[in-house]
Amino acid sequence: MITLKDLAYVRSGTADLGSQLRFAQDIVGLELVAVEDGTAYLRADDRHHCVAFVEGKQGALSHGFTLADTDALDAAEAQLEAAGVKVARGTDAEARQRRVRHFISFDDPGGNTIDLAVGQIRLESRPVHFAREAGITEFGHIGVEAPDVAEMQQFWCQHFNMKVSDWIGETACLMRFDPVHHKFAVFHDDTGLAHINFQVASIDDIMRSWHFLEDNDVEIEMGPGRHPQSTAVFLYFKGPEGITWEYSWNVRLIPDDMDWQPRYFDPSEPDFIDMWRGKTTRLDHPLGR
Repeated sequence: MITLKDLAYVRSGTADLGSQLRFAQDIVGLELVAVEDGTAYLRADDRHHCVAFVEGKQGALSHGFTLADTDALDAAEAQLEAAGVKVARGTDAEARQRRVRHFISFDDPGGNTIDLAVGQIRLESRPVHFAREAGITEFGHIGVEAPDVAEMQQFWCQHFNMKVSDWIGETACLMRFDPVHHKFAVFHDDTGLAHINFQVASIDDIMRSWHFLEDNDVEIEMGPGRHPQSTAVFLYFKGPEGITWEYSWNVRLIPDDMDWQPRYFDPSEPDFIDMWRGKTTRLDHPLGR
């Protein structure tokens, strides 16, 4: 069993780095840490960065998780290779680019490239200089897309310390590796990045951002609303090149000693994804169906 310790980052290719940076700073509120060799690093908490945009072809490049140490990384590499998963060891230059000591990469069954890293650089002594006051407290979770959600769930729960928190029909699986209701969500679609989530400090931050986004003509995809699965109050909105960003507050915790059974939510019910029954502009997305 490979024990994931935390989320590390999202790396995404962009054909328009300037637009991505303006949106990530001026709208989302992230701190721009650096731009080096066509890669821009954006921060939301004490990680060196949680989002990296790489100039080039548009689309998700990799999603990173951290492991405890190099022994855990070696063991993960051996376990994945024994299971028939092709694993690549990152070069020193690639590790420096990701601001980690060492990492390995592999493709999950959905075709998403995953980095497992150790020694992620932290900036704990340096307060985050948010570009706007959105109330962000941390990089919360990621959602990815895959053609076969059940295959993804089986892979991640078989080889990693992932546990299923809830299912949304057959179109989405919400999983956790720590007490937070979900840190990793899989949605039925083509391979790619579904959304990037940031936790905020209060429901007031959600509501202030809602008005701010509307005033700045940003497309609200869904929300404000409340997920029945995680109890979180949420707000989804669209950025350049189709990237979906999310703020959420008050996510459910599932302690290890809690006898939790995954629940199944029927997408045909009017409040399956939003207890407040709000509208969505994303009718082509599992969360909007």
